[in-house]
Amino acid sequence: MLSVLLLTSPFFALVLCGFAATRWGLLPLPAIAGLNSFVLYFALPCMLYRFGAATPIAQLLDPAVAGVYLTCGLVMVGAVVVLTHRRQGWNDAAFGALVTAFPNTGFMGVPLLVALLGAHSAGPVIVTMAVDMLVTTSLCIALSRLGHPGGAWVALRNALKGMAANPMPWAIALGALASWAQWMLPAPVEQTVAMLAGAASPVALFTIGAVLARSQMNQSERVPARDYVPLALAKLLLHPLLVWLGGRAAIALGVPLSEQALVVLVLLSALPSASNVVLLTERFGAHGGRVARIILVSTALAFLTFSGAVALMTRG
Repeated sequence: MLSVLLLTSPFFALVLCGFAATRWGLLPLPAIAGLNSFVLYFALPCMLYRFGAATPIAQLLDPAVAGVYLTCGLVMVGAVVVLTHRRQGWNDAAFGALVTAFPNTGFMGVPLLVALLGAHSAGPVIVTMAVDMLVTTSLCIALSRLGHPGGAWVALRNALKGMAANPMPWAIALGALASWAQWMLPAPVEQTVAMLAGAASPVALFTIGAVLARSQMNQSERVPARDYVPLALAKLLLHPLLVWLGGRAAIALGVPLSEQALVVLVLLSALPSASNVVLLTERFGAHGGRVARIILVSTALAFLTFSGAVALMTRG
């Protein structure tokens, strides 16, 4: 366990640096939007493109990985919505489900898992990112509009438009195309892409901390712990357990899911909640403070829970 903590601690230390810099006023709040834009539109797409281009196309189109991960994600979403919508309403229940089922794969999962497990983990990571961005997010946004006349269809259409404007799915698609066609970028372009990709991991992790600090500083109302602590724990503990059980069941039924891919899926599910859910929550008028607390608690506890999951899944 100690050796795993030594491997994971630099990643969480960068998150803490971003949090501290924001809380102490070293990073102005308006600068966080610029960091987010740099990661979202430049660094992270370049990193995803490079991983996609270097990954065999069969791994990027693995139906077993997509099927197991999507099924478990839908179970998580359904369970949270069923258990919370009567007290929270459809809007808050849907975004509570999204923040419980959507790990921070882009900003944290890609650099962390590739560093821990090697380049072979990039394929399953990219598949799960596509599932969460295209299916899980769209479904939860549609659920959030239930009770509004025509609201679910309008929300789903707007969600799909938002996905089309997101550079990350396009970067994944272009990387897959380059992998399939065995196409290489011209040397100057490749060097530029590589430099931007190299900045993705540290800047993304630093930005997570900054976003968490900003969300905490903007919270002006009290939220009962029962409204966010159970969902944070479900994200860190129940989600990876569900994926492990679902993966073992799929393998027993003859689904061609490799043991390596299952390890990646479980560790992805053990990541804290995705920080961008706060932005979606605010856009659709849900309880942003509650979602921000789920992300904050899950990120703080993940240093121990994720490290524990790594130790369990990689022993021997």
